[in-house]
Amino acid sequence: MRHIIALTEAGTGQHATLHILRDQEPLLISRWTIWPKHERLNHAPGAIPASHGIALRQLLGIENPERWTPPAKSGGHRGRYLWTDAFGVVNLLTMHQEYVKSAGSPEGNDMYLVLARRLVETVHGVLGRTRDGNSRLPGATDENPLGGGLRIGKMEELGPDGDGQYHHYLTVWMFALNRLSLASGDPVFNRQAVALAKAIHPRFFISTSARPRMVWKMAMDLSRPLVASEGNLDPIDGYVIFCLLQAAAIQNNDGAVLEQEIKDYRQVMQRKGEHFVSSDPLDLGMTLWTAHWLSDKEDWAARLSRRCFEQVYDLFEINRYLERNIKYRLAFREFGTCLGALCQDSEDLKVYADAIVTAWDPYMELSISAGMDPDDLRPITRVMYASALIPG
Repeated sequence: MRHIIALTEAGTGQHATLHILRDQEPLLISRWTIWPKHERLNHAPGAIPASHGIALRQLLGIENPERWTPPAKSGGHRGRYLWTDAFGVVNLLTMHQEYVKSAGSPEGNDMYLVLARRLVETVHGVLGRTRDGNSRLPGATDENPLGGGLRIGKMEELGPDGDGQYHHYLTVWMFALNRLSLASGDPVFNRQAVALAKAIHPRFFISTSARPRMVWKMAMDLSRPLVASEGNLDPIDGYVIFCLLQAAAIQNNDGAVLEQEIKDYRQVMQRKGEHFVSSDPLDLGMTLWTAHWLSDKEDWAARLSRRCFEQVYDLFEINRYLERNIKYRLAFREFGTCLGALCQDSEDLKVYADAIVTAWDPYMELSISAGMDPDDLRPITRVMYASALIPG
């Protein structure tokens, strides 16, 4: 069996690829396990950018993963950016999953779970605090460190693209915590996600009356809206993610802890009516991803999945999107399409996902060459690429 892994240090361009032929599995090197080659890695021979990209030689040199400090290279303020870090956690969990597949049920926690936990702790310690790092965000305490939400991690403090809190970034982080809880068997992470959900939910709602509405972006301290318009996907994101959190909470004997919040999102969805299906590749992919969690349980999600499939078909077959000059396309947004497509039981969608990855493979290979300016490919693109290869 061929074992392949390549890990990229985001922000440095450093790259290490390991090709080793062995009949037995798993292959152990310096106490760390390298998982067998995944079939989807055929699109990028010998390479899968790890969640944050830690160079392989660095991984092998980590003497104590429990004390590992994630590199401050996620493309955000003080080295942390919530969206990138959320996908970083999920990608580390995918690495854990691939390890389990090759090694069988591991004893205790493997390195990838430990690193995922360390990344979570680091994000909470940076984005759960004020920009100067001197205090927790208003509403947070030592007992409830997520009581003030989590900053986006924008480089600029003020202005139209300044720091604040996005609902859709927060729900992605809740999902990462939920998945870490399930992967590790530790309910504390889902409880953290629930605490975050309860902290931010009322701040993003203008009203919880019969016709509630939401806002898209809040100030860092959640005191006022920075963008008062309603995000297209936010109500569905909230509904689905909060349902996942509550399902895990019930399994952990914590009860139906988000019943009212879920009702609020359902009311917004009912007010808005049929969800608008965007032709933007990232929005389209994330809508597919969100809907797939409930598409076999709730009619609205099944209908939405079908409409997304029609939009994907129009985008790629009618509008010939993949024939556009690649310099007018954005890789990380298209990798979002891959993520959503690969969560669906459709061979046609998988063909489109393969075509996207194939189109960007040469540029991803160039991005890890020694002469490439690290700014030419942002960390957000790297983690989305990893997720596009293996959604987990």
